[in-house]
Amino acid sequence: MKKILVLILFLSVTLFTFNLKNEKDNSGNNIEEDTGQPQECYQEISDTIKKGETLYDIFRKYRLDIGEFIKLREASANVHRLCRVYPGRQYKILIDNSSQINEFEYWIDDDNILNIKRIEAGFFAEKKKVEYEKRILHIGGIIKDSLIQSVGEGKGNILLALQLSDIFAWDIDFTTDLRNDDEFRIVAEGLYLEGEFKKYGEILSAEFLNNSEAYRAYRFEYDGEADYYDIDGKSLRRSFLKAPLSFRRISSGFTYKRFHPILKIYRPHLGVDYAAPTGTPVSGVGDGTVIFAGYKGQNGNQVIIKHPNGYTTYYGHLSKFGKGIRKGVKVKQGQVIAYVGSTGLATGPHLDYRVKINNKFVNPLTLKLPRGRAIPEKLMADFRNFKSGMDTRLASITPEAFAVAEKIKEEEKI
Repeated sequence: MKKILVLILFLSVTLFTFNLKNEKDNSGNNIEEDTGQPQECYQEISDTIKKGETLYDIFRKYRLDIGEFIKLREASANVHRLCRVYPGRQYKILIDNSSQINEFEYWIDDDNILNIKRIEAGFFAEKKKVEYEKRILHIGGIIKDSLIQSVGEGKGNILLALQLSDIFAWDIDFTTDLRNDDEFRIVAEGLYLEGEFKKYGEILSAEFLNNSEAYRAYRFEYDGEADYYDIDGKSLRRSFLKAPLSFRRISSGFTYKRFHPILKIYRPHLGVDYAAPTGTPVSGVGDGTVIFAGYKGQNGNQVIIKHPNGYTTYYGHLSKFGKGIRKGVKVKQGQVIAYVGSTGLATGPHLDYRVKINNKFVNPLTLKLPRGRAIPEKLMADFRNFKSGMDTRLASITPEAFAVAEKIKEEEKI
């Protein structure tokens, strides 16, 4: 009798459990038992691209389906081509329980990530912006030999130095004008990812004390465009850059009587020679139209640009021309038009740079040009408020601030 009762009790519990699992809610859907376990588990593969490594190599290394590799390439073809990946760039692959790729990420550059996800129809690719956290950094330093050496080594610091030199390029020639013990102060964005400093963003304001003269710059935006302005709200931009290339030395200046090292005679040198390694980019100093790009006797490869108001600039001894540079092409200020070389009559790689005004050559180093546009009067109150805040920050920076920049990075946020 007891055995029969136990059997009846067991069948009742089993039937109750079966009915519970298959019970339907008011909408007719089955109510399933929640086990608390995730439906899918993923294996993550993450690393950086090694020198000479391809995405195909990575698939082979981790024994991934080559068919999936082909599908990923096809899906991303119109977003970013995966036929070439670059050393040092990060990637991440998520693999599901069926050993299929669920998601693939590749850092295209410091600001963009290629993201490819599996969907019902195959894969969907898109380019995503990296969302950095911005903090305000205070940086200062003293010039010793050169700007780059004074700012410090490393890609990030070099880019910061180049950005600073670009801002003051209309006022300071960082070869001829720079002096030891000049000082600089910078208020800049620091870009962080998961609490770790990654790189510098925009310079918000800067001060450069050059040969006892102070220059200041403030980044201000209106009409959708950001530019740098002086203390009076006038653009730092001028019609011409002060020099057509950065971080080089002058090997010969403007003179009406120079002893030529090859010809061994005295003759005029109506330009400035900038000594720089072969391949150094040469920029057009102002907006204009190329009226000559080719080989021209002793000048070797040469580009000549005609600018408004009777100005013409000459760039000689070039190793090669910039992409698309030819007669009739319009160029913008700062655009790379060519590269330093030693073609023509030259003892070594350098740029022969000349400026002509109304058919007369003038000394590029003493050329004075007017400022660009100014901030509209209706926005000057906003500019003065921004300037006041930046002035307070700049005043707080000591020349040795670069050494303690890491502490400041952690303390201040935008």
